[in-house]
Amino acid sequence: MTDLSHIFRRLAGTVAVAALLALGALMLVPAAFGLKRYVIAGGSMEGTYDRGSIVYERAVPVSQLRVGDVITYTPPLSAGVHGRVTHRIVWAGRDRSGGRAFRTKGDANQSPDPWRFTLSQPMQPRVDFTVPLAGYAFAALGIRSVRMVVLGLPALLVAFTALAGLRRSTEVAA
Repeated sequence: MTDLSHIFRRLAGTVAVAALLALGALMLVPAAFGLKRYVIAGGSMEGTYDRGSIVYERAVPVSQLRVGDVITYTPPLSAGVHGRVTHRIVWAGRDRSGGRAFRTKGDANQSPDPWRFTLSQPMQPRVDFTVPLAGYAFAALGIRSVRMVVLGLPALLVAFTALAGLRRSTEVAA
Protein backbone atom coordinates (compact mmCIF):
# COMPACT_ATOMS: atom_id res chain seq x y z
CA MET A 1 0.00 0.00 0.00
CA THR A 2 2.85 2.41 0.73
CA ASP A 3 4.25 1.84 -2.77
CA LEU A 4 0.93 2.86 -4.28
CA SER A 5 0.70 6.02 -2.15
CA HIS A 6 4.31 6.88 -3.02
CA ILE A 7 3.55 6.50 -6.74
CA PHE A 8 0.40 8.61 -6.37
CA ARG A 9 2.31 11.38 -4.55
CA ARG A 10 5.04 11.43 -7.19
CA LEU A 11 2.45 11.51 -9.97
CA ALA A 12 0.53 14.34 -8.26
CA GLY A 13 3.75 16.29 -7.80
CA THR A 14 4.72 15.78 -11.43
CA VAL A 15 1.30 16.93 -12.63
CA ALA A 16 1.45 20.02 -10.37
CA VAL A 17 4.92 20.95 -11.62
CA ALA A 18 3.83 20.42 -15.24
CA ALA A 19 0.77 22.65 -14.69
CA LEU A 20 2.91 25.39 -13.15
CA LEU A 21 5.43 25.16 -15.99
CA ALA A 22 2.62 25.38 -18.56
CA LEU A 23 1.17 28.44 -16.81
CA GLY A 24 4.62 30.02 -16.70
CA ALA A 25 5.06 29.29 -20.40
CA LEU A 26 1.70 30.94 -21.16
CA MET A 27 2.95 34.02 -19.32
CA LEU A 28 6.51 34.28 -20.60
CA VAL A 29 6.92 32.61 -23.99
CA PRO A 30 4.40 34.71 -25.97
CA ALA A 31 6.03 37.92 -24.70
CA ALA A 32 9.35 36.71 -26.10
CA PHE A 33 7.68 36.63 -29.52
CA GLY A 34 6.25 40.14 -29.21
CA LEU A 35 2.73 39.12 -28.21
CA LYS A 36 0.58 40.90 -25.63
CA ARG A 37 -2.03 39.01 -23.63
CA TYR A 38 -5.43 40.01 -22.33
CA VAL A 39 -7.87 38.06 -20.19
CA ILE A 40 -11.44 38.14 -21.50
CA ALA A 41 -13.53 39.33 -18.55
CA GLY A 42 -16.88 40.08 -20.20
CA GLY A 43 -19.37 38.11 -22.24
CA SER A 44 -19.58 40.24 -25.39
CA MET A 45 -17.37 37.83 -27.37
CA GLU A 46 -18.90 34.59 -25.98
CA GLY A 47 -18.83 31.78 -28.50
CA THR A 48 -15.63 33.10 -30.04
CA TYR A 49 -13.58 34.06 -26.99
CA ASP A 50 -15.38 32.90 -23.87
CA ARG A 51 -15.02 34.60 -20.51
CA GLY A 52 -11.81 33.47 -18.81
CA SER A 53 -9.94 32.92 -22.07
CA ILE A 54 -6.62 34.59 -22.78
CA VAL A 55 -6.23 36.27 -26.15
CA TYR A 56 -2.73 36.83 -27.46
CA GLU A 57 -2.24 39.77 -29.76
CA ARG A 58 0.49 40.95 -32.10
CA ALA A 59 0.93 44.65 -32.90
CA VAL A 60 0.28 45.48 -36.57
CA PRO A 61 0.20 48.80 -38.40
CA VAL A 62 -3.23 50.42 -38.13
CA SER A 63 -3.25 50.56 -41.95
CA GLN A 64 -3.36 46.72 -42.02
CA LEU A 65 -6.50 46.43 -39.88
CA ARG A 66 -9.49 45.09 -41.81
CA VAL A 67 -13.15 44.32 -41.20
CA GLY A 68 -13.25 40.96 -39.39
CA ASP A 69 -10.09 41.54 -37.34
CA VAL A 70 -10.44 41.38 -33.55
CA ILE A 71 -8.64 44.07 -31.57
CA THR A 72 -8.33 45.13 -27.94
CA TYR A 73 -8.61 48.90 -27.51
CA THR A 74 -9.79 51.59 -25.15
CA PRO A 75 -13.13 53.04 -26.31
CA PRO A 76 -13.46 56.82 -26.58
CA LEU A 77 -14.24 58.60 -23.30
CA SER A 78 -17.65 59.61 -24.66
CA ALA A 79 -18.61 55.91 -24.92
CA GLY A 80 -18.92 55.65 -21.15
CA VAL A 81 -17.09 52.32 -21.16
CA HIS A 82 -14.23 52.00 -18.70
CA GLY A 83 -11.27 49.76 -19.49
CA ARG A 84 -10.19 47.90 -22.57
CA VAL A 85 -12.58 46.11 -24.94
CA THR A 86 -11.85 43.15 -27.21
CA HIS A 87 -14.26 43.34 -30.17
CA ARG A 88 -14.39 42.57 -33.89
CA ILE A 89 -14.03 45.37 -36.46
CA VAL A 90 -17.31 45.61 -38.41
CA TRP A 91 -16.61 48.87 -40.25
CA ALA A 92 -13.43 50.61 -41.35
CA GLY A 93 -13.47 53.98 -43.07
CA ARG A 94 -12.39 57.59 -42.61
CA ASP A 95 -13.27 60.20 -40.02
CA ARG A 96 -14.00 63.86 -40.88
CA SER A 97 -10.32 64.72 -40.98
CA GLY A 98 -9.46 61.78 -43.24
CA GLY A 99 -7.92 59.55 -40.56
CA ARG A 100 -8.65 55.81 -40.29
CA ALA A 101 -11.81 55.23 -38.27
CA PHE A 102 -13.38 52.02 -36.98
CA ARG A 103 -16.54 50.57 -35.52
CA THR A 104 -16.58 47.31 -33.58
CA LYS A 105 -19.04 44.77 -32.25
CA GLY A 106 -18.86 41.98 -29.74
CA ASP A 107 -19.69 38.68 -31.48
CA ALA A 108 -22.36 37.90 -28.88
CA ASN A 109 -23.93 41.37 -29.09
CA GLN A 110 -26.98 42.04 -31.26
CA SER A 111 -25.78 45.37 -32.62
CA PRO A 112 -22.48 47.16 -33.22
CA ASP A 113 -20.97 49.41 -30.58
CA PRO A 114 -22.63 52.85 -30.82
CA TRP A 115 -19.32 54.69 -31.24
CA ARG A 116 -16.82 55.14 -34.02
CA PHE A 117 -13.22 55.81 -33.11
CA THR A 118 -9.74 56.45 -34.40
CA LEU A 119 -6.58 54.86 -33.04
CA SER A 120 -3.97 57.38 -31.91
CA GLN A 121 -0.95 55.08 -32.21
CA PRO A 122 0.52 53.83 -35.52
CA MET A 123 0.47 50.21 -34.25
CA GLN A 124 -2.50 48.30 -32.81
CA PRO A 125 -2.60 44.85 -31.19
CA ARG A 126 -4.71 42.36 -33.22
CA VAL A 127 -5.77 38.95 -31.85
CA ASP A 128 -3.50 36.16 -33.07
CA PHE A 129 -4.76 33.21 -31.00
CA THR A 130 -6.50 32.29 -27.77
CA VAL A 131 -6.15 29.83 -24.90
CA PRO A 132 -9.60 29.05 -23.45
CA LEU A 133 -10.12 29.26 -19.66
CA ALA A 134 -6.45 29.93 -18.84
CA GLY A 135 -7.31 33.48 -17.83
CA TYR A 136 -8.92 32.21 -14.64
CA ALA A 137 -5.49 31.04 -13.47
CA PHE A 138 -3.99 34.45 -14.33
CA ALA A 139 -6.80 36.20 -12.47
CA ALA A 140 -6.31 33.95 -9.45
CA LEU A 141 -2.60 34.80 -9.39
CA GLY A 142 -3.62 38.45 -9.08
CA ILE A 143 -4.91 37.64 -5.57
CA ARG A 144 -2.07 37.95 -3.07
CA SER A 145 -3.09 35.02 -0.85
CA VAL A 146 -3.41 32.68 -3.85
CA ARG A 147 -0.03 33.81 -5.14
CA MET A 148 1.51 33.13 -1.73
CA VAL A 149 0.10 29.58 -1.68
CA VAL A 150 1.16 28.88 -5.27
CA LEU A 151 4.70 30.04 -4.55
CA GLY A 152 4.95 29.02 -0.90
CA LEU A 153 3.56 25.48 -1.09
CA PRO A 154 6.13 24.21 -3.62
CA ALA A 155 8.89 25.90 -1.58
CA LEU A 156 7.70 24.11 1.57
CA LEU A 157 7.54 20.78 -0.28
CA VAL A 158 11.10 21.25 -1.53
CA ALA A 159 12.27 22.14 1.99
CA PHE A 160 10.53 19.12 3.56
CA THR A 161 11.90 16.81 0.87
CA ALA A 162 15.41 18.16 1.45
CA LEU A 163 15.06 17.74 5.21
CA ALA A 164 13.72 14.19 4.82
CA GLY A 165 16.65 13.33 2.55
CA LEU A 166 19.09 14.85 5.02
CA ARG A 167 17.49 12.89 7.85
CA ARG A 168 17.72 9.62 5.90
CA SER A 169 21.35 10.23 5.00
CA THR A 170 22.28 10.88 8.67
CA GLU A 171 20.39 7.73 9.77
CA VAL A 172 22.27 5.61 7.20
CA ALA A 173 25.61 7.12 8.23
CA ALA A 174 24.98 6.45 11.93
